[in-house]
Amino acid sequence: MSIIKKGGAAVCAVSAIIAIVTSNYKDEIRTSEKGLEIIGNAESCRRDPYNCPAGILTDGIGNTHGVVAGKRKTDDEIASDWVKNISSAEKCVNKYANGSKLTQGQFDAAVSITFNAGCGNMQKSTMFKLFRQGYSKQACGEFSKWVYGGGKVLPGLVKRRAVEAEICRS
Repeated sequence: MSIIKKGGAAVCAVSAIIAIVTSNYKDEIRTSEKGLEIIGNAESCRRDPYNCPAGILTDGIGNTHGVVAGKRKTDDEIASDWVKNISSAEKCVNKYANGSKLTQGQFDAAVSITFNAGCGNMQKSTMFKLFRQGYSKQACGEFSKWVYGGGKVLPGLVKRRAVEAEICRS
């Protein structure tokens, strides 16, 4: 495990976590390596707990479950947490967006936005309604509406949603 310091915080390599996930957990999730790259690169990876912009204690790659203040995580712990969080987002996509009928790109994009925005928000969204009704092309056009944080357009979300929309259309 290598620890990289960035601004005083211990960060980890998303690529290393993806390698662990794709080798150790490949049968537990459907999200492709490309989908994992989108999520991981948008979320980044941090070993030490921090407060995200919403004020929630977070660690690893966007993990908010069971985070303990002051506890630094290993790559294996981060990968295990991430698989649990990805699996949860996948279950939401399967249940509320007819995930089994989506192409791999559509599924990856839907998992990415669900990972970020939460199942509660996505299950009642127009995007998921369109996916359920089989209007995938229109659903892929909905990503650009999900760029707000705290009532403001966030440049990072604009970039992430553009990447998700592109993979959704692939």
